Amino acid sequence: MRKRAFTILTTLATLVIGMLLGSRMLSVHGQGMTTFSAAAVPNQVGGQDVFGGYEVQQNWPKPISGLPGNEKWTWGAGQGIFAESANRVFLLERGELPNIPRPQTKELTDMGPSLSFPIGRLPWRDATTASLPAAGGAGGLGEDGIRLFQGTIGVDTLWANCFVVIDANGNILETWKQWDSIFKRPHAVYISPYDPEKKVMVVDDHQHAIYIFSNDGKQLLKTIGTTSTWGDDDKHFNRPTYIDFFPNGSFVVADGYNGTRVAKFDKDYKFLLTWGQRGEGTGQKAETRPGYFNNVHGIGVDTQTNHVFVNDRGNKRAQVFDENGKYLYEWSFGGAEVDVHTFIVTSDHALWAIDRGTSKMLKYDLQGHFLYSWGTWGDFPGSFWGVHGIATDPDGNFYTAAVDSGGGQKFVPRPGARPEVLVGKPVPRVWK
Repeated sequence: MRKRAFTILTTLATLVIGMLLGSRMLSVHGQGMTTFSAAAVPNQVGGQDVFGGYEVQQNWPKPISGLPGNEKWTWGAGQGIFAESANRVFLLERGELPNIPRPQTKELTDMGPSLSFPIGRLPWRDATTASLPAAGGAGGLGEDGIRLFQGTIGVDTLWANCFVVIDANGNILETWKQWDSIFKRPHAVYISPYDPEKKVMVVDDHQHAIYIFSNDGKQLLKTIGTTSTWGDDDKHFNRPTYIDFFPNGSFVVADGYNGTRVAKFDKDYKFLLTWGQRGEGTGQKAETRPGYFNNVHGIGVDTQTNHVFVNDRGNKRAQVFDENGKYLYEWSFGGAEVDVHTFIVTSDHALWAIDRGTSKMLKYDLQGHFLYSWGTWGDFPGSFWGVHGIATDPDGNFYTAAVDSGGGQKFVPRPGARPEVLVGKPVPRVWK
C-alpha cells in the first residue's frame, strides 16, 4: 500500500513540475513557444533573416561604368573573389556587358498566350550566358570558347577589366587590364596565407593554367601548367577550377571541369602527386565509388587535420581525403535540385558551401553534419544568383562573385549576430 501511494505521489509531482516548466515556456504575450529561436540576432522582434547574420553593403562595388571611358559597360559574369584585406579585394569577371537599363515588360504573343518578359522583379539578363567565352560547362573545350560565342564582341560584350581591385567603400582602386590579353576564362583568385611576398594566383580554366603575379600586378612571375594545352600529368591541367593551401605552404588544385583529379604542389610550385579517376555517372545516376569524380569544382583544406575536402560537383557530394589522397569519408549535398558551386573551410573548422541550385549558403561541420543555411534568389542587392566565388576577410566581412547576376557583393556582420551563423574568418596569415 505504501509503495503504491509513493508511486502515485511521485507521478503527481512529476506532472506538477512538468506543468510548471511548460507554463514558463509559454510566451507572455502570446501562445507561441519562445525557448527556441533560429534568429541570427538573439531576441530580434519582427523582421526576418533575409541575409542571415549580415547586412548587404549598398553600392559595393561601385559601378564599373564609372571608370573613365567605360560609361557604356557594366559588370560581366563574376567568377572569383579574394580579400587580401577589407581595403583590398580582388574580383575576377569575364569581361563586361552593355550598361543598359532593365527593359519594360513586353507581351510575347508570338511565343504563346499569357507570356511576357521580363517578369515582375525577377532577373532579366543572365550574365554568364551573355559574357565571353562560350563552352563554359563541364565537357566544353577551352579552344571553342570564342568560336561558339553567339554575339558580337565590342557590341554584345567586351573583353576588358577582367581583374579589378576594390577598397572597403567599393571604390575601384586598380584594373589589371594589362593582363586581359592572356586570360581566356579567369576562374578563381588567391594569395597563399603562408606566402610573405603575397603573390597573387589566378586560375584560368580555359587556359589550363595558374598564373602567378607579383602583388602589385606588374609582373607575371610564373605559369603552372601549359597554356592552351590540356592534359593530366605534372605539366598540364584540364580546366582547373580552385585552390587551397596547407600550413607548410603546399597546395592542392581542383582539376577540374574536364579533369577528374586533385593535383598537389609544394610551396615552390613543384608537382608532388595526384589522385582521382573519372566517374561513370552524373546527376540522377551519380557515381558512388570513392575517389571517382565528375566535375571537380571546389576544394578546401582543414589546417588542423590537413584533410582535403573535394567538391565532386557532378555527383553532388563532398569527398574527404588525407593530405596524400587516401579516401576517408564523404557526404551528399542533396538531390536533383542541388548544384554546389564551391566551398571554403574557415579558421573555425567549418565548411561553408554555396548552392547555385537553391541560392543558399550552407554550413556543415567537418563530418558533414548540416548546421545552418541562409540566402535568397533574385537580382536585388544581397540576393544570390549564380554565386561562383566566396571569401571572407580578417574583419569578418563576407564576399561573393556571381556568374549569373554579374560582378560581386559585400556583406557586413549585423550588430549582435550570433558567431555561429557568420561565415568564419580566413585562416591566420603570415602577412599583414
